[in-house]
Amino acid sequence: MLPARLSPRLLALLAAGSGVVAALGFAPWDIWPLAIIGIAALFWLVDIAPSRRSAVLVGWLFGTGHFSFGLGWIAHAFTYQSKMPPALGWVTVVGLAMFLALYAVLAAGLARALAVSPLARVAVFASTWMLGEWLRGWVLTGFAWNPLGAAWLPAPGVAQLAAYGGALSLSGLAMLAGGGVWLLLRAGAVRAERLAALAIGLGVVVAGAIGALRDAGLPPANGPTVYLVQPDIGQDERYLEGSDAAHLNKYLALTADALARRASPQGALVLWSEGAVPYLVEEDAGVRAALASVLGPRDLLLFGGTAAIRDGRGEATALTNSLYVIDAAGVLRGRYDKAHLVPLGEYVPAKALMTALGVARLVPGDLEFHPGPGPRTLALPGFPAAAMQICYEIIFPGAVVDAENRPAWIANVSNDAWYGPDGPPQHLAQARLRAIEEGLPIARATPTGVSAMIDAHGHVSGALPLGTQGVSAVRLPAALPATLFARIGHLVPLGFGLALLATGLAVDRRTRRFNT
Repeated sequence: MLPARLSPRLLALLAAGSGVVAALGFAPWDIWPLAIIGIAALFWLVDIAPSRRSAVLVGWLFGTGHFSFGLGWIAHAFTYQSKMPPALGWVTVVGLAMFLALYAVLAAGLARALAVSPLARVAVFASTWMLGEWLRGWVLTGFAWNPLGAAWLPAPGVAQLAAYGGALSLSGLAMLAGGGVWLLLRAGAVRAERLAALAIGLGVVVAGAIGALRDAGLPPANGPTVYLVQPDIGQDERYLEGSDAAHLNKYLALTADALARRASPQGALVLWSEGAVPYLVEEDAGVRAALASVLGPRDLLLFGGTAAIRDGRGEATALTNSLYVIDAAGVLRGRYDKAHLVPLGEYVPAKALMTALGVARLVPGDLEFHPGPGPRTLALPGFPAAAMQICYEIIFPGAVVDAENRPAWIANVSNDAWYGPDGPPQHLAQARLRAIEEGLPIARATPTGVSAMIDAHGHVSGALPLGTQGVSAVRLPAALPATLFARIGHLVPLGFGLALLATGLAVDRRTRRFNT
């Protein structure tokens, strides 16, 4: 049995440590049972905290430990920015973690205030945690990285439930599972609490079985071949003076060699990473001719680049982070502009204040990036229409596809070379969640890995590991009919969260009445 009281210092240490343990459920560690154990410890610590104020502190320390460990890869990006000392990276990570922990504070504080009964608190805490994650996805432009639900990806079948309720519902299920473990081990637990814990465990098993049944029904991949080109150009060499031509030639050579060795004359899709072309391609006919020169007559190349926004005098006033489509004749067939820009990456919020503090944008240059209008589907002549997502746009559930013009697949180009060994597999994991939610395959291309094809059930094929150079030729998997989540979005997790809250409050009311 768990002890009922701890010293304040030990309580704080265990709270932060529990957050770290829970983060071990994410990629690249993928130890999903530890996520459940960390959550169970959070329930316990909130319960035994001597006051509501202490319970709120537990939530904040849990969140700070959780996000500091899980987001440590952000510090790696600062090693490539000459305008700021690398040590500022860890200051940023801890500062960001302390801010993101406020959502855990909200969840823990509401759970402690609204529910006295342990059984009720499990349901209420699961609901308030879902609320906190939802808010985290859009407040101050949002940072939806690593929802608790991502920890279910390595667990058999469970992650498939994202097709119905999205990542938020998976997070609610993770909280319920952790709460069930706490109920089972809680000192003085009554029979009803242990029965509820067993029921939660059974529910997780049933959820996994339902997910496994869904997982068995995916048609074989029989779409066009997609060539994922990964040149292994690290961030330390990307901005070296005079390297632009060499880097572009590396992409061209890899592509030309791969297409020359194809067995079938059928047209193919070629996918390069975010920022692969370091020239203003719309303004440079020579670059367009070079890109077209490696393509067969029915091929299309999708690549990341930059567009300039110019004023009436022709002066560049801003940039867009864009994804282009070009054909073998050198004709640009489409362009998508990144809508969800990265704070401190592509723009500096509160720029005057941040500049005074010595904070600069990670992407070099003086011109600001401007956002595009949002998700859109591009028609690709001779190929299935695609949604375009650049870099971390893929982490936002319900915001990756134009529902009015549903595509057949999603092209996600990124530059994960910034983020060391931990960030890229976490990014891939969240793309897998989007594939399950939308019922659509996702092709990912990054300069250093992990480039991969993801089918509509979130399974990975044709992956190019971190730090490797190569081209992976993978058939495009089939799209599924629009999932429940794709059709109605966050209404499902909203209903789930409200049901949990109502259940918790009803149980608590009944418990209070019984005790009086």
